[in-house]
Amino acid sequence: MTQSIKKRTSFVLLSVFLAVFVDQWIKIAVKTSMSLGESFPVFGDWFKICFVENNGMAFGMELFSKLFLTGFRVVAVAALFYLLYKLIRNTKYPLGFLLCVAFILAGAVGNIIDCLFYGEIFSSSYGQVAEFVSWGSGYGEFMYGKVVDMFYFPLFTWPEWVPFVGGDIFFSPVFNFADACISCSVVAILLFYRKYILN
Repeated sequence: MTQSIKKRTSFVLLSVFLAVFVDQWIKIAVKTSMSLGESFPVFGDWFKICFVENNGMAFGMELFSKLFLTGFRVVAVAALFYLLYKLIRNTKYPLGFLLCVAFILAGAVGNIIDCLFYGEIFSSSYGQVAEFVSWGSGYGEFMYGKVVDMFYFPLFTWPEWVPFVGGDIFFSPVFNFADACISCSVVAILLFYRKYILN
Protein backbone atom coordinates (compact mmCIF):
# COMPACT_ATOMS: atom_id res chain seq x y z
CA MET A 1 0.00 0.00 0.00
CA THR A 2 1.50 3.34 -1.05
CA GLN A 3 1.87 6.29 1.31
CA SER A 4 -0.87 8.26 -0.48
CA ILE A 5 -3.33 5.38 -0.16
CA LYS A 6 -2.45 5.03 3.53
CA LYS A 7 -3.18 8.72 4.05
CA ARG A 8 -6.48 8.48 2.17
CA THR A 9 -7.43 5.42 4.20
CA SER A 10 -6.61 7.11 7.51
CA PHE A 11 -8.51 10.29 6.59
CA VAL A 12 -11.60 8.46 5.34
CA LEU A 13 -11.76 6.09 8.32
CA LEU A 14 -11.27 9.02 10.71
CA SER A 15 -14.20 10.74 8.99
CA VAL A 16 -16.36 7.66 9.53
CA PHE A 17 -15.38 7.50 13.21
CA LEU A 18 -16.06 11.19 13.81
CA ALA A 19 -19.45 11.07 12.10
CA VAL A 20 -20.49 8.02 14.16
CA PHE A 21 -19.21 9.70 17.33
CA VAL A 22 -21.22 12.89 16.66
CA ASP A 23 -24.33 10.87 15.83
CA GLN A 24 -24.12 8.81 19.02
CA TRP A 25 -23.27 11.83 21.19
CA ILE A 26 -26.39 13.65 19.97
CA LYS A 27 -28.62 10.59 20.41
CA ILE A 28 -27.37 9.81 23.92
CA ALA A 29 -27.68 13.47 24.95
CA VAL A 30 -31.30 13.54 23.74
CA LYS A 31 -32.23 10.15 25.17
CA THR A 32 -30.80 10.90 28.62
CA SER A 33 -32.30 14.38 28.93
CA MET A 34 -35.73 14.18 27.25
CA SER A 35 -38.75 11.92 27.54
CA LEU A 36 -40.35 10.45 24.44
CA GLY A 37 -42.41 13.05 22.55
CA GLU A 38 -40.83 16.01 24.32
CA SER A 39 -39.68 18.88 22.10
CA PHE A 40 -38.32 22.39 22.27
CA PRO A 41 -37.73 25.10 19.65
CA VAL A 42 -34.23 25.89 18.39
CA PHE A 43 -34.99 28.52 15.76
CA GLY A 44 -38.59 29.59 16.18
CA ASP A 45 -41.22 27.22 14.86
CA TRP A 46 -39.25 26.00 11.84
CA PHE A 47 -36.51 24.00 13.61
CA LYS A 48 -37.18 21.96 16.74
CA ILE A 49 -35.54 19.20 18.72
CA CYS A 50 -38.29 16.59 19.00
CA PHE A 51 -37.45 13.25 20.60
CA VAL A 52 -39.05 10.29 18.83
CA GLU A 53 -38.05 6.66 18.37
CA ASN A 54 -38.81 4.36 15.48
CA ASN A 55 -38.44 0.72 14.50
CA GLY A 56 -37.92 1.43 10.85
CA MET A 57 -35.63 2.96 8.33
CA ALA A 58 -34.58 6.54 7.63
CA PHE A 59 -37.05 9.31 8.52
CA GLY A 60 -39.23 6.90 10.49
CA MET A 61 -40.36 4.72 7.59
CA GLU A 62 -41.34 1.22 8.64
CA LEU A 63 -41.00 -1.65 6.20
CA PHE A 64 -40.91 -5.37 7.00
CA SER A 65 -40.11 -6.69 10.48
CA LYS A 66 -37.70 -5.19 13.00
CA LEU A 67 -35.44 -8.25 12.93
CA PHE A 68 -35.31 -8.15 9.12
CA LEU A 69 -34.39 -4.46 9.12
CA THR A 70 -31.63 -4.93 11.70
CA GLY A 71 -30.25 -7.93 9.84
CA PHE A 72 -30.38 -6.01 6.58
CA ARG A 73 -28.46 -3.15 8.18
CA VAL A 74 -25.74 -5.53 9.39
CA VAL A 75 -25.30 -6.97 5.89
CA ALA A 76 -25.39 -3.50 4.32
CA VAL A 77 -22.72 -2.17 6.71
CA ALA A 78 -20.44 -5.13 5.95
CA ALA A 79 -20.92 -4.59 2.22
CA LEU A 80 -20.25 -0.84 2.55
CA PHE A 81 -17.06 -1.45 4.50
CA TYR A 82 -15.82 -3.77 1.76
CA LEU A 83 -16.86 -1.35 -0.99
CA LEU A 84 -15.12 1.57 0.71
CA TYR A 85 -11.97 -0.51 1.13
CA LYS A 86 -11.94 -1.30 -2.61
CA LEU A 87 -12.66 2.30 -3.60
CA ILE A 88 -9.87 3.73 -1.44
CA ARG A 89 -7.30 1.47 -3.09
CA ASN A 90 -8.33 2.67 -6.55
CA THR A 91 -6.74 6.09 -7.08
CA LYS A 92 -9.19 7.07 -9.84
CA TYR A 93 -11.81 7.93 -7.20
CA PRO A 94 -11.51 11.49 -5.80
CA LEU A 95 -11.49 12.15 -2.08
CA GLY A 96 -14.89 13.87 -2.22
CA PHE A 97 -16.52 10.72 -3.61
CA LEU A 98 -14.81 8.57 -0.99
CA LEU A 99 -16.06 10.86 1.77
CA CYS A 100 -19.62 10.58 0.45
CA VAL A 101 -19.41 6.79 0.62
CA ALA A 102 -17.75 7.08 4.05
CA PHE A 103 -20.62 9.20 5.42
CA ILE A 104 -23.19 6.78 4.00
CA LEU A 105 -21.34 4.04 5.88
CA ALA A 106 -21.17 6.18 9.02
CA GLY A 107 -24.91 6.83 8.86
CA ALA A 108 -25.63 3.13 8.53
CA VAL A 109 -23.30 2.32 11.44
CA GLY A 110 -24.84 5.06 13.59
CA ASN A 111 -28.36 3.70 13.19
CA ILE A 112 -27.32 0.08 13.55
CA ILE A 113 -25.75 0.84 16.93
CA ASP A 114 -29.19 1.98 18.13
CA CYS A 115 -30.83 -1.18 16.80
CA LEU A 116 -28.27 -3.59 18.21
CA PHE A 117 -27.57 -2.12 21.64
CA TYR A 118 -29.98 0.58 22.81
CA GLY A 119 -32.65 -1.90 23.88
CA GLU A 120 -30.10 -3.63 26.10
CA ILE A 121 -28.49 -0.59 27.75
CA PHE A 122 -31.30 1.98 28.16
CA SER A 123 -34.46 2.02 30.21
CA SER A 124 -37.70 3.02 28.49
CA SER A 125 -38.26 6.65 27.46
CA TYR A 126 -42.06 6.47 27.73
CA GLY A 127 -43.16 9.12 30.21
CA GLN A 128 -39.67 9.44 31.67
CA VAL A 129 -36.08 10.27 30.85
CA ALA A 130 -34.16 7.12 30.00
CA GLU A 131 -31.16 6.01 32.03
CA PHE A 132 -28.27 3.68 31.36
CA VAL A 133 -28.98 0.27 32.85
CA SER A 134 -26.97 -2.92 33.27
CA TRP A 135 -26.70 -5.04 30.13
CA GLY A 136 -29.84 -7.04 29.47
CA SER A 137 -32.18 -5.07 31.73
CA GLY A 138 -33.17 -2.43 29.20
CA TYR A 139 -36.41 -1.90 27.32
CA GLY A 140 -35.69 -4.44 24.56
CA GLU A 141 -33.59 -7.34 23.40
CA PHE A 142 -30.41 -7.43 21.34
CA MET A 143 -31.18 -6.31 17.74
CA TYR A 144 -34.56 -4.90 18.83
CA GLY A 145 -33.46 -1.44 19.92
CA LYS A 146 -35.21 1.63 18.56
CA VAL A 147 -33.55 4.34 16.49
CA VAL A 148 -33.45 7.76 18.16
CA ASP A 149 -34.56 10.73 16.02
CA MET A 150 -34.64 14.38 17.00
CA PHE A 151 -34.31 16.91 14.14
CA TYR A 152 -37.66 18.36 13.08
CA PHE A 153 -38.03 21.05 10.42
CA PRO A 154 -41.74 21.97 10.04
CA LEU A 155 -40.81 24.78 7.65
CA PHE A 156 -44.37 25.70 6.74
CA THR A 157 -47.88 24.33 6.35
CA TRP A 158 -49.42 24.08 2.90
CA PRO A 159 -52.48 26.32 2.39
CA GLU A 160 -55.77 24.43 2.62
CA TRP A 161 -56.55 25.12 -1.05
CA VAL A 162 -53.48 23.21 -2.35
CA PRO A 163 -54.66 19.86 -3.79
CA PHE A 164 -53.65 16.65 -1.99
CA VAL A 165 -51.33 18.35 0.53
CA GLY A 166 -53.46 21.24 1.78
CA GLY A 167 -53.12 21.65 5.54
CA ASP A 168 -50.12 19.29 5.75
CA ILE A 169 -46.68 20.26 6.99
CA PHE A 170 -44.20 20.69 4.12
CA PHE A 171 -41.55 18.42 5.68
CA SER A 172 -42.86 16.36 8.57
CA PRO A 173 -40.31 13.55 9.13
CA VAL A 174 -38.16 13.66 12.26
CA PHE A 175 -34.64 12.43 11.55
CA ASN A 176 -31.19 12.13 13.09
CA PHE A 177 -27.59 12.96 12.21
CA ALA A 178 -27.02 9.50 10.71
CA ASP A 179 -30.00 9.95 8.37
CA ALA A 180 -28.64 13.34 7.33
CA CYS A 181 -25.21 11.83 6.59
CA ILE A 182 -26.79 9.24 4.32
CA SER A 183 -29.23 11.57 2.55
CA CYS A 184 -26.79 14.43 1.97
CA SER A 185 -24.11 12.05 0.71
CA VAL A 186 -26.48 10.38 -1.75
CA VAL A 187 -27.56 13.79 -3.07
CA ALA A 188 -23.92 14.90 -3.39
CA ILE A 189 -23.03 11.74 -5.32
CA LEU A 190 -25.96 12.23 -7.70
CA LEU A 191 -25.07 15.88 -8.25
CA PHE A 192 -21.28 15.75 -8.46
CA TYR A 193 -20.04 12.18 -8.79
CA ARG A 194 -22.53 10.39 -11.03
CA LYS A 195 -19.83 9.30 -13.48
CA TYR A 196 -18.16 7.27 -10.75
CA ILE A 197 -21.26 5.21 -9.97
CA LEU A 198 -21.87 4.49 -13.63
CA ASN A 199 -18.41 3.03 -14.22
